[in-house]
Amino acid sequence: MGESNEDPGAAGGAVRRVAARWTTATRAGGEPASVMNRPWHPLAMASSSLTWRSALYLGVGLAFGLAWFVILAVGLTLSIGLLIFWIGIPLLALLMVAWRFGAVLERRLVLAAFGVRIPSPYRPIPAGRNPLVKLRGMAADPATWKDLVYLAVLFPLTMVEFVVSAAVWTATGSLLFLPVIVAVSGGAEVNFGVSYWAGDPAEALPMSVLGLGFLVVAMYVTRAMAMGHASFAALMLGPSPSQSENAALRERTEHLRASRARGVDAAEFERRRIERDLHDGAQQRLLAVAMDIGRARAKLDEDPEGARALIEQAHAGTREAISELRDLARGIYPAILTDRGLDPALSGLAGRAPVPVEVEVDLPERPPAAVESIAYFIVAESLANIAKYARATRASVRVTREDRVVVVEVADDGVGGAVARPDGGLAGLADRAATIDGTLVVDSPPGGPTVVRAELPCTW
Repeated sequence: MGESNEDPGAAGGAVRRVAARWTTATRAGGEPASVMNRPWHPLAMASSSLTWRSALYLGVGLAFGLAWFVILAVGLTLSIGLLIFWIGIPLLALLMVAWRFGAVLERRLVLAAFGVRIPSPYRPIPAGRNPLVKLRGMAADPATWKDLVYLAVLFPLTMVEFVVSAAVWTATGSLLFLPVIVAVSGGAEVNFGVSYWAGDPAEALPMSVLGLGFLVVAMYVTRAMAMGHASFAALMLGPSPSQSENAALRERTEHLRASRARGVDAAEFERRRIERDLHDGAQQRLLAVAMDIGRARAKLDEDPEGARALIEQAHAGTREAISELRDLARGIYPAILTDRGLDPALSGLAGRAPVPVEVEVDLPERPPAAVESIAYFIVAESLANIAKYARATRASVRVTREDRVVVVEVADDGVGGAVARPDGGLAGLADRAATIDGTLVVDSPPGGPTVVRAELPCTW
């Protein structure tokens, strides 16, 4: 199934969302997966750069925490102490700008270390050139003061993280490299409540094996502290719940606005297509029929046989015009869908398909007409793509109800590699689904199988 004759490998084997599902996420698309959702298996942690980036941040984060503690302690003390001379006001304004910059830097460090993107929580800065207005807008933003609290507690937080990290990683490194230490120093003692003396590298090998266990513990401790730090940073440096909700609503509104606009464009294109088909097809045939009947009427008395031939020709033209009008009407909205519902309509599509198609419609009752229509055209376009591109031997159509959603799935065993072009049929179906806040997902790895899945919200 597809819309392109390109090499299926160009599709990359990924799931392609031709209509993006509305989501709010804190992880950056295309960036390394965050510490929040990586597997906890020791081998997976050891092979992931995320573990070592987190360990590096937890080891050097104390320097950032200490630096901001000094900056804030000295800056706030001087600024507040000099307020009576008015010079403290510009100093406090500069310090506010500095800690906002520090918070921006910390968000980037959290992304680099833990893979967690923290959206900007700031209100828009007032427009204009007056710096006092901009500073007043920054001071009135609650996110500015949350940044201050975060940077103020960063020092004790990173102190704890540094002490714990230093303890576990120092113990791990000492045990793992104990044979080297013994070889250099001539002997070493390990004391975990029970003293163990290693006089040569061979005697230190059991401690190296124990060090592997400590390595697993160190990775788990690092992962746990990284998750805690990332969660705290997201809480203090990220948007508030109301801001997240407003941003999500704005994103959804923009998505719906764009899909509605594309839907209007598609409807206008379809109207022009119907007008063109009527003008170039049925209208021309009916005009020819009228001319044949007129000529037949003129010959009726003088040339009855010629009139009869013209009437036969007009009759054939009428039948062709009716057939074209029927096909055109079926493309606009099939009568069988209105009269008998989705199951017979899809069975009719399957019967006309060039490959065997298994149809399963499991709906407790008929959904609204808009949902039926969109489901029908999704299946029709998908089966048309299968016939053109898929080189499949069989296909299946499944329509079910899941809670308040009608799920339409069309699958085939073809070559896969379907590519949804921006102006292609699948993209148009995605826009059609988006008009009722639905989604369309195409999963088509090279070599197949291809699955087109649409979720259409529905209230019975």
